[in-house]
Amino acid sequence: MEKIIDEKQQGNALVMEPKTGNGKKLMIESYGCQMNFSDSEIVASILSKEGFDTTQNLEEADLVLINTCSIRDKAEQTVRKRLEKYNAVKKINPGMKVGVLGCMAERLKAQFLEEEKIVDLVVGPDAYKDLPNLINEVEEGRNAVNVILSKDETYGDISPVRLQSNGVSAFVSITRGCDNMCTFCVVPFTRGRERSRDPQSIMEEVNELAQKGFKEITLLGQNVDSYLWYGGGLKKDFKNASEMQKATATNFAALLRMVAEAHPKMRVRFSTSNPQDMTLDVIEAMAKYPNICKYIHLPVQSGSDRILKAMNRLHTREEYFELIDNIRKLMPDCAISQDMITGFPTETEEDHQDTLSLMEYVKYDFGFMFAYSERPGTMAARKLEDDVPEEVKKRRLTEIVNLQQQHSHFRTRQFVGKTVEVLIEKESKKSDAHWSGRTTQNTVAVFPKEQYKIGDFVNVKINDCTSATLIGEAVGYSENN
Repeated sequence: MEKIIDEKQQGNALVMEPKTGNGKKLMIESYGCQMNFSDSEIVASILSKEGFDTTQNLEEADLVLINTCSIRDKAEQTVRKRLEKYNAVKKINPGMKVGVLGCMAERLKAQFLEEEKIVDLVVGPDAYKDLPNLINEVEEGRNAVNVILSKDETYGDISPVRLQSNGVSAFVSITRGCDNMCTFCVVPFTRGRERSRDPQSIMEEVNELAQKGFKEITLLGQNVDSYLWYGGGLKKDFKNASEMQKATATNFAALLRMVAEAHPKMRVRFSTSNPQDMTLDVIEAMAKYPNICKYIHLPVQSGSDRILKAMNRLHTREEYFELIDNIRKLMPDCAISQDMITGFPTETEEDHQDTLSLMEYVKYDFGFMFAYSERPGTMAARKLEDDVPEEVKKRRLTEIVNLQQQHSHFRTRQFVGKTVEVLIEKESKKSDAHWSGRTTQNTVAVFPKEQYKIGDFVNVKINDCTSATLIGEAVGYSENN
């Protein structure tokens, strides 16, 4: 569950410039984590070569693809509702084909095709290159399915179409899959074993984005810190690599340095980190390069050693504190955010208090907090009874969320009176006279537009704040402009 799910983006239909003009229309909607949104860009790229233009209008689509998420039951229910809607449209437009991509496709392949007969094709996260063949199968009247998980597919050779991009920030996928068998998480089963992408293809993509004028990139993976390239192959097989491969391997810290040095004025972010893989050399690289953003998403899931063990998180509370201390020592201004699951099986009141005290210690800038929901197929579902009553989960979650609100406000207040660099991304949601952008710490700042424009790096003096947003005024361009 090491993903940030941006609720504002859920279900967005992706759109790119039409270039084929031959009339085949693709509608692609994405749910879940950034990885899914990034994957949809890869899918659009593959299908544009097959003559598909994107559309946001369901009624005119020849092919509708829904890129799905299995992290929580709620995510799956949302997708089911969308599929019902597609089916209603299918009655009017029987030629329209519907496909399910991503994690739910991997998890529920047979169900979608055979039992419910609501989709024409089912494509897992590693099979997107097979889409042209699968679409041909469907056009010839057969159901099509490919959910084979790959040991080597990284889509490194496909240049993603930047869909719905603001032209300012872009995602660059660097790893796929995950080897961490956290007992609550379905990702290793839906996205397969962990493999890293060739650093050369990553650098090519980054250089291309820089040439197109992008100002910020986010290196993306289920677990970016465990990035490891030694000529191809799975992370778990590195122990069998030759001496030469081991000596010339590229780890995450080295990749970060390469990207930061190549484009000193481009901001570099990454997501998501896993505490057990976050090494000192990554923190040192972040501290050294001003263009690597001072923000780490560092999911902890629980503050109780007993629960961490039951979750198969490979770190203890103490080790996590040590990591936080190292970050604070090398980068005092670094923002840290969390993922937290409350009500995991067997969680006691004491375990819950441990989580609250861990939060007090770290005082996260913000977080993503959930009550535990059992995912079929995971180790926790097989071995542990979901025994924490719903109302107890709700109360504990409320206590965690309330404490996080206090900490978020404490963090944003630290900025009042200071001048910070903001990269302008879009118009403010609340006022068309204001710009909205983020600081290096990933905090949103809004300020009057004046003469500035999207994509500018601006120094902003912060005069006020809410628990999530900084409010200020621009005092000039920053040196990165």
